Amino acid sequence: MPALPATAHTAVPRLAAFPKAYMQALVKDGSMKLAEWIELASTLGIDGLEWYAGFLEMADESAWPGFRRAVEARGMVIPMLCCSPDFTHPDPAFRKREIEKQQTWIRMAHALGAGWCRTLSGQRRPELSPEQGVALAAESIRACLPLARELGVTLIIENHYKDDFWEYPEFAQKMDLFCALVDAVRDPNFGVNYDPSNAYIAGDDPLELLRRVSSRVVTMHASDRFLIEGTLEDLRREEGGSAGYVKRLRHGEIGKGLNDYDAIFSELKSKGFSGWISIEDGVDGIDQLHRSVAFLKAKIAAHWAG
Repeated sequence: MPALPATAHTAVPRLAAFPKAYMQALVKDGSMKLAEWIELASTLGIDGLEWYAGFLEMADESAWPGFRRAVEARGMVIPMLCCSPDFTHPDPAFRKREIEKQQTWIRMAHALGAGWCRTLSGQRRPELSPEQGVALAAESIRACLPLARELGVTLIIENHYKDDFWEYPEFAQKMDLFCALVDAVRDPNFGVNYDPSNAYIAGDDPLELLRRVSSRVVTMHASDRFLIEGTLEDLRREEGGSAGYVKRLRHGEIGKGLNDYDAIFSELKSKGFSGWISIEDGVDGIDQLHRSVAFLKAKIAAHWAG
């Protein structure tokens, strides 16, 4: 199955999956090969696999086209590439290197047939004012857009929590800063990757965030989280800005947690959304991922039918 052009959408959103449960094996110790993940994911009945720039086997650039062919041979495509640039460092030389990394990832996305490549703001360094952080991140993202445009790749900014290898949480983690950054970059090759669960971690209302950016949403991460203890008010008081994930929340099966997918999909449908939805759960294994796929397929059918 050939990959679709970056600008092509079907009338109904399509599902991809991210190997959340297998990241240690694919990124750290190499105990799982990408061929094994592709084979396992081919049993899910989905249309695509969200890729990660940091997979161990992606270190060899000559291998990139082969992974595209392997996924397409299983009747899927690679629509999205996940990566984590850090654009809020005060040193211009550091930011230049991060821009070069993002440009490499744009080329990687193109080689994989992916039309969408993630970008981020960077770390929430204590010395940064909100205005400085937005300005640095927006300037860096704009520097990457000419190459993205040339290769037909759309950069997608995610309301992210924190990269595993960062010292500080995401600069634009909170809703107001995220929206300010989205507003600061206006380009046809730039949009939003909406993740409702990350809004909870930031202490924000995911539906309020969605309503503020829904006209800019081009892709989505589907996940769910549930409270282990306490209330949402307790969670908001924790502020979601620690070095690790807040302890009151944990990943769970989609449809069993805090997210209101009827409300989310109603808002997206009202804005004409028909992009990719990538599943970021399944942390308890492939059976959980199968159930999450079934839940999302049913909800997509209900909201986009006809």
